Amino acid sequence: MCPNCRAFITNSDKICPYCGVQLARRVVETREAAPILGGLIPQAHFTTVLILLINAGLFAATLALSKSYGGDIYALVALGAKFGPEISERHEWWRLVTAGFLHGGWLHIGMNSWVLYSLGAQVEQIYGTARFLVIYLVGTVAGFYLSFLFNPMTPSIGSSAGITGLIGAMIAFGIAYRDRIGNEIRNQYIQWVVYMLAIGLIGGLGIDNYAHIGGVVGGFAVGWVAGLPVRASREREAMWRVLGAVSVLITAYCFLMVYLHFPTPDQLR
Repeated sequence: MCPNCRAFITNSDKICPYCGVQLARRVVETREAAPILGGLIPQAHFTTVLILLINAGLFAATLALSKSYGGDIYALVALGAKFGPEISERHEWWRLVTAGFLHGGWLHIGMNSWVLYSLGAQVEQIYGTARFLVIYLVGTVAGFYLSFLFNPMTPSIGSSAGITGLIGAMIAFGIAYRDRIGNEIRNQYIQWVVYMLAIGLIGGLGIDNYAHIGGVVGGFAVGWVAGLPVRASREREAMWRVLGAVSVLITAYCFLMVYLHFPTPDQLR
């Protein structure tokens, strides 16, 4: 990406074909995704795969607890699903975070994992790991908070809130950097949002559109103010690294609270 006009360029360009600025070699080079598992996952970044592994582990825990807790819904509420009464009456606000790592079936986790695998690596490469972490957390919290406000009595889960946060950040990127590719990125992800919301209107699928809308808004807000690492000052980059670390600590704290307040099967019935 050209540091002057923000247009996308190739590794072989010595001069930006859009604005004519001469490019240093360090600017032309792009950050390649590190191979994972000996190259079996060549394009996904570490953070994206780590989230996928956490999701898979919690999905396995849901399956394991389902029988003893009397069904998936009870197991998911025990593991930290968004559920209005638990939040408003018991003040378990950590559920706005933990709900984003839970899934209710093979199709649910399969579809979300597929989208996150592709989208997460792209967002992480454009925004950097620290911004990615903040975008994902804010998208998740904003999504489930909106769901809590407008759909409190229905348990809600899924990484799609964080995923729509990533989509919102990509829309912000496309709006902020108005070259041809930026416009294409913006239009592509706006179409994704429209499709997701349209599918959510189909009855019987159990899709939480409030979580999706909140996720897009939260991710867009962070993406809009975040900017890109290539243009940021050293001080600004240090700030985002701190915010990224804080996002990890908040997520860990929320799961610690799930552990400390883990109910018995009788307490949920």
